[in-house]
Amino acid sequence: MLKLSLAIILLAGPLAAQDTPTDQNWAQKTGDTLLTDAALQQRLTGQTITFYDDGQSYYYPDGRYTYTYADEGGVAYGHYQLEPDSTVCVAFVNGFSRCDRFVQTAERLVMLTAKGDRFPVRPRP
Repeated sequence: MLKLSLAIILLAGPLAAQDTPTDQNWAQKTGDTLLTDAALQQRLTGQTITFYDDGQSYYYPDGRYTYTYADEGGVAYGHYQLEPDSTVCVAFVNGFSRCDRFVQTAERLVMLTAKGDRFPVRPRP
């Protein structure tokens, strides 16, 4: 059990670096459109989103969150909250937290990190 807990903490580390409001550099580009509250809720709540590295985020209807790493198969656990500015904040069980912003650009959903990284989401099948 201790090994499993340690593995979850270590796996969640790179994903769960703490972001503070002063770190936010959403790297929005021309053509990026913020999602409305309703659109963000519809796109994420109860849904799995898959990134191009095959990592998957699942946003449970009750506010729980999991991120499954593609290569290692490890899972990071937490709770999420949708914010009115197209932002989703996750508090991980290992004590880390982060906020990411989702934008629509052309036909693609893209997750922006507060540090300026952009992660496009695979289209739903």
